[in-house]
Formats: sequence, structure tokens, C-alpha cells
Amino acid sequence: MLRNETSGFGAHEVTMPQLGMAQDAGKIVSWLKRPGEKVAKGDPLFEVETDKATMEVEAQASGYLTHVSAAQGEDVPVGQVIARISESADEDTPSPAPPSAPAKALPEGKQITMPQLGMAQDSGVLVTWLVELGAQIGPDDLLFEVETDKATMDVPAGVSGWLAATLAQAGEDVPVGQAVAVISAEKPENPVARAAALAPSKPERKPEPELKPEPKAKPSPAPAVAAAPAVAASGRILASPKLRRAAQLDGLDLARLVAAGQPQPYHMRDLTQLQQLSSAATAPAPAATALRMQAECAQDGFAEFADWATDTMGLTDSDALLAGLAGASLGRGATIAVARFGQRRLYAVPQTRRLSEVAKTDAAPDLLLRDLRATPLRHVAIGAEDVPVLTVTAHGAGLAVTLECSAAQMGAEDALALVSEFAGRLSDPRRHLL
Repeated sequence: MLRNETSGFGAHEVTMPQLGMAQDAGKIVSWLKRPGEKVAKGDPLFEVETDKATMEVEAQASGYLTHVSAAQGEDVPVGQVIARISESADEDTPSPAPPSAPAKALPEGKQITMPQLGMAQDSGVLVTWLVELGAQIGPDDLLFEVETDKATMDVPAGVSGWLAATLAQAGEDVPVGQAVAVISAEKPENPVARAAALAPSKPERKPEPELKPEPKAKPSPAPAVAAAPAVAASGRILASPKLRRAAQLDGLDLARLVAAGQPQPYHMRDLTQLQQLSSAATAPAPAATALRMQAECAQDGFAEFADWATDTMGLTDSDALLAGLAGASLGRGATIAVARFGQRRLYAVPQTRRLSEVAKTDAAPDLLLRDLRATPLRHVAIGAEDVPVLTVTAHGAGLAVTLECSAAQMGAEDALALVSEFAGRLSDPRRHLL
């Protein structure tokens, strides 16, 4: 992940990305660019290894690689600065220090951070907490909702314990990697609730050397305690995924709640008011028809198949194998985009079904295949995009396949066939070769 720390071009900080919600650190496998070497946006910059996979991380800006502070084989915490992309190769401004340790006043336990759901994501809006402060929670229990530019998702706790501290409030925009909660092993006597601005992972600013006189404030009524924000700081509408789906199916516009002054975030309890506001308006626009189908695979046969394809056929690109299975499930030649943690790779899949003929391409995709097997996410309901989207998630000992598309992109019969065929090939990939 890269952050632009100044106006204009400036220097871009390269940080250790979060490739999974349970990931605390990553190991630098190798740098693919040398210090001082010129890089372009999109160039592979370095390889990072987690307990799930090894991936290449691309540069998100153009310039020169400087201030490399993490060596090959080093384990680096998520969010820590490991290099910069600067305007010149001899730029010598010292790199910022790693984030400071958590405040001592916080309860001891596992810190839960704002997850990175895409490589270009710098922050996420905490929509609402799904667990009461001080309550006991399991690893698969949903902890909070987060909204990015792309979607609103439920985030599981990942560990067992008690919710001992919340370090962000509903409606706050929290940087990726910053702590938002603490889950302790023992029941807390005095749970802590803070705003994100007071979170320990966010360094305090030093006072300015010269103090300017403050203008006299006009008298105003005192704000209500713990009042929910009327509008999110980012300008996005904060609503639960369940309410978003209900509003989409009924052709309702959440902006009507904003216009009426209803405080955010919105939940299903606000649906009645939204319906009343919409019925009072003239000629509401109908919602676009969407298709969403899901299939479950009792077993995950793909991992073993990928090893077999490597040893027997010399096919080492697992994304190409996934694209080949998806293309075969479409029943025609197609361009498949395989996406994982914000990175996309495009593959041309021939109608012959020969995996050895699957090749990288720059053509526009006919289908997006989102691979979320290595994440804690179990249910996805993002909605239709520009092309049909197949999402693969873990499901017990097997897998789940979810298709989302508009009726204009794919008919019901074709959608049923695609989901059924792809789920069958993931359970037994060798049937693809028959």
C-alpha cells in the first residue's frame, strides 16, 4: 500500500499491505526493484509472504524507489513503512518511524485493526458495531460493519474472548491498519470506548511553535452525548448490507433519509420511514433487476488439483487454472479477470478447454472471478457490477460460489448453468480435462 504524504507529487510511502483480515505481519520474500531504480505505477515492486500465500505487490505511483528499510526475509507489521517512491533517486528525507506502541491504559488482548479490502484502499468507514462492549464473542461472530468505496462488509472477530475496548465510533473514517478494538482473554472489569482520533496507533501531533489567537466562539447549544453523525465525514451513506439489499429490491433511495435529516448509520429499523418518504415522492425510479445465486461445494478439490497440475503439466499459475475452470463453465471462449486483494490478472481462455492454452491478455473481461478463499469472509452481497461476478469463499471443509449479475448481462438459465458447472469443477477439477 502507498500513501501520498504531501500535496502535488511529493513522496509516496510504501507500507506492508494487509492481505487477509487475520494478518498481523508479512515477510519480505524479495525486492523486485533496486534502491534508486525508476519504477512506474503498476510495476511489481516486492514479493510478500503470509501464512496463506505469496503475492507480488505493485507500485501505486511512479518515481524512484528510495529509503528501503526492510530486508529480504524480514517480518514486517501490517501498515509499517518499508520504503518510499520519490521524485528523484537521491531524495534523502529520513523515513518516518514505525507507529508507536499501544497506550498502557488499554486492556491487554488481541488488537483488531481496520482491514484492507483492496490494494488501493487507505481507510474504511466503521458503519456500526455488531457486538455490545464487554460482551463475549467467538472467532466467527461478526464484530463490526465497514464501508469502503466498493462495498459494505461484515468483519468477523477472528479470535475468541471478550470485547474489552472499542477504539472507533460509528461513522468514523479509520486508516487501514489502525486498531479499532481489543479482544481480551478474560472478561474486562472496565471496558474502554474511544473515538478513532484517540486510538493509540494514531500518533499525536506536536503543538505549533507559534499560537494564533482563537476567534470568539458564538454561543451554540450543547451537542447530545454519543449522538450518531447526520452525514458521514467521507460523504458516503452509511447503511447495513441488509437494509441496502431491501432498499434495492424495493426501488428505494437511501438519500431520502439523508435529506430528511435522519442520523446515520441506517439499519432495518429505518426501512419503514424510508418507504413512507419514498411513497410521498412522485414517480420513484424502479430498481434494476439483479440476479444472485449461490452454490456450495462439499469439498475443496482445487488446492490438490493445482499441485497436481504443477507436478504433472508444469502449470504453476493457479490464477490461470481458476480462469480456465471458469471459462469452461461458461461453455465458450472468454476473457476472465481473476481478482484477489485488489489485484487483477486478465486471462484469455480458449473454447478448447486446454489449460495449457490459457494466456494473459489485456482485453476487457467477460467475467470477474473474485477469489476470497484466504479471507475470513463467508457471505458476499455486493451487487451487480459492469460484468458478471463469481465470488469463491471458504465454506467449512469445502467452498461456496456466489454469482452476482444483472438480468441484462446474463439470463437465469445461463446463470444457473454457470454456477452449477463452476461449483462442480471446483469440487472435482479433473472433470475439466474430460
